[in-house]
Amino acid sequence: MVNTKNIKHIFFDLDDTLWDFEKNSSAVLQNLFVEFNLQNKLNTTFNLFFHHYKLINTALWQQYYKKQITKEYLRNNRFNEAFKHFKYNNYDLNLVVTNEYLKRSPHGTILKDNCINVLNFLKPNYKLHIITNGFKEVQNIKINTCNISHYFTSIIISEEHNLTKPDKQLFIHAQTINNTVSEECIMIGDSYEADILGAQNAGWQSIWLNENIVADMPNQIKNLKQLLTIF
Repeated sequence: MVNTKNIKHIFFDLDDTLWDFEKNSSAVLQNLFVEFNLQNKLNTTFNLFFHHYKLINTALWQQYYKKQITKEYLRNNRFNEAFKHFKYNNYDLNLVVTNEYLKRSPHGTILKDNCINVLNFLKPNYKLHIITNGFKEVQNIKINTCNISHYFTSIIISEEHNLTKPDKQLFIHAQTINNTVSEECIMIGDSYEADILGAQNAGWQSIWLNENIVADMPNQIKNLKQLLTIF
């Protein structure tokens, strides 16, 4: 496991690391699915729709990480791509659903299990931070709605710095902002590519929050509670 001897700064990802993206997203999308009669339009159930939406959304985010698509393309096409999977093509409705989703989803208050307990445990001994790739107009709403901003010394939203995880320059920039060095930093996140590889490329240690543990991969935890035995 990681060596915490020199660690002074703990950086967390936000979505699906601290803030439960899947549960908050699902709650909003279930309502939109009913409001816009998507069951009949797509001829499918919510569970099937949500399953394919998640796959499409994840793939688009991977392209965004690699700067293959823009924020606008990701935001304005993910629902349309999901619609088209079910042989329904309505770009205008896609935009309406997109706007409603972006309006409502950041106000979700479901955090990952034991999030507050872990933050309370870590805060007295470490400086805590967030590095997130999410859209700037929604990430601060999530943090403030859940009342967790006071735990963090810095909240770094990649878009505000024109950098995106896994670009190691974002991690180096985080060091500079906080007047520290790589040996004192560790990253905790759910995305192996964005959080773990990005941090490692910057010379940081990392912990992969991965509910489906991969054999022979080091420094994995299934849930946040396991951090209580590491730090």
